[in-house]
This record gives sequence, C-alpha cells and structure tokens, in this order.
Amino acid sequence: MRNFTIYLAGLLCLFVTDITAQTFETRAKAIADKIEQITKEEKAALKSEVEWVNEQLEKGEITSEEADEKKLEFAETRAKNIETRTAGAQEQLRILVQEQVDGKIIEKDTTGRRIDLVLPGFKIRDSRKTPPAGEYRTTSQFVIASGFNNLITNNSIAHSDFGYLRSVFWEWGVTWNSRILKDNNLLHFKYGVTGVYNHLAPTENRYFVDNGSETVLETSPHHLRKKDSYFKNVFVTIPLHLEFDFSKTEEKDGQKIFRTHKGFRFGIGGFVGYNTNSKQILNYKESGYRIKEKTKGNFNVDDWNYGLSGYIGYKELSLYMKYDLNPMFKNNSVDQHNISLGLRFDLN
Repeated sequence: MRNFTIYLAGLLCLFVTDITAQTFETRAKAIADKIEQITKEEKAALKSEVEWVNEQLEKGEITSEEADEKKLEFAETRAKNIETRTAGAQEQLRILVQEQVDGKIIEKDTTGRRIDLVLPGFKIRDSRKTPPAGEYRTTSQFVIASGFNNLITNNSIAHSDFGYLRSVFWEWGVTWNSRILKDNNLLHFKYGVTGVYNHLAPTENRYFVDNGSETVLETSPHHLRKKDSYFKNVFVTIPLHLEFDFSKTEEKDGQKIFRTHKGFRFGIGGFVGYNTNSKQILNYKESGYRIKEKTKGNFNVDDWNYGLSGYIGYKELSLYMKYDLNPMFKNNSVDQHNISLGLRFDLN
C-alpha cells in the first residue's frame, strides 16, 4: 500500500501544483526579487572587499597598482557569483514566460479582476464571467468502490478455489467527467486514475507457491486462519468509460442547465493498470504463538493488466463490474482471469 500511495500521490500532485499556480505578475515579481536579493548581497560583499583594499592602500601595505588589480579581481569574482547564483532564477523566468505564451498562467486584466486557470474537473472561476447556472462541462469526482473478487477458471466461476465472501476488492481515486456534446447532457467521457486492491482467499487451507514455472495452490503445513490469510495484488489503474447520464436538463431564462449524477446513468469501457505490489499474507498458530508471514514478490503475476468494465446505477451509487482480459498468472497452463463485482460511489 505504501508504494501505491507514493505513486498515486505523485500523480495527484501534478494536478494540485497546477491548481495552486499564482498569477504571472506575482510569480515574475518573486523571481525578480530573488535576483535582486542575490545582486544586493554580492554588491555588499564587493563593497566590503573594496573598503578593505582601500585600508591596505592607506596603510601603505600595497601600491596603487596592486590596489587596482585587487579591486578588479574582486569585481570579476562577484560578477561571476551573480551569474552563477542567478542562473536558476533566470531559468525559472524563461519557463514562466513560456508558460505564459502557452496560456497556462493565471493572468490579471486591467481592472484587477482575475482570469483563473480552469483545469478539467476543477471549478476555478473566471471572475470576469458569470459562472454557469449548472455545472461546468467537465467536473471531477472522488470514486470509491468495493465488493467481491474472484478468478474465472475454464470459463467458469463455479466451484472456485477461493472463498466467495472472503475474496474482495477495493478501488479508490479521482475521475473527470466531460460532457461530449455542448447542448446535450446524455454522453460523457469519464477518465481518471485509481488504486485497485484485489484480494484472493484460497479455500481448503491452501496458499500460493511459485514452483519456478507456474504459480499453483498447495496445502499449507500449518492451520491457516481463514480471515487473515490471503493473496493481494495492487494496481495503479487508468479507467476509461463512455457514460450515459439521464439526469434531467432544466431550463431557466432560456438557458439550459446541465447537472450530472442526478438520475439514472450507466457507463461502458475498460481500464489499463500496472501492478505495483503482489504479496501473500499467511496467519497461523504454532507452539502457542501467533505467526504472521508476509511474502512479497512477483509470483508470476503479469506486470500489466487490462480489461473491460461497466457500471449501472442511480445518482452517486452504481453496481460495478470489472473483468481482466489478460490472465493473472503469465505462465500457468490454465488461464485464470480476475473478475470483480461490487458497489461504486461517484462523489461529484
């Protein structure tokens, strides 16, 4: 979970950094102040050095020619210091100007009103314009889903080797929902980044063993605690869905008001993910001691997973299903595909 949290936090920070961007004027002034401060420091140091040279000259310890040479040497050194120390700030200024040209910077107009940067899914207002009566064309949602997880073997989930109620999945993250048509609320493109935790709890006191060519289930020499022994895969996933939203469109003063997640909706699409962590956790008692074993490795699990997914529901709540098109284990003689079914909340 630690690895996933790091990966996901890194991705989300990219969005947060953009959202909290300052105006061009403010950022440029900060860089200019930094350059000015460096210049002042170096000039003050040069002034002290020149005064020291003058003192040496007055005491007769150095000649006039030597004094001029030392002053010139100190001046050149301080000039190089200024150039070196301000190089980073100058590069920041170059990048800032480029961002300004590319239209990525918050600006101010002549009246002092702000033109705010609008990123997909974040309702950052342009104060010169009247906000829409409904929602922006792109909105964001916090997504959390949970339910049951299992493997389909030989095209069947019946008589599974894994407990139906003990094998579960969790998914959480952020998505963006963009209305495709300007004047119609039916079709939306939904995309984002999520973390997925797939748990499998083997039955009949078994656990996974990598025998070098395949990953298979074997009977444990210990009496495993059912509720605390399981195999876990963690993925960073990019879900992509075409969503049909039947939320009612209102009209006020001749203007259509669009809102999402206010009625019946369903989505169809898929996902692609990267496996950041495969781990097996075994709990048992031995000689009166409770022992917990954690084994982390690839277990022959494919690094990438991809598949189909869909949901159907009303308002924020929907029934959610995912199916991995690629087998979970790469080299097993029998392909087993992960399948998940549960409830999903899209908090708009």
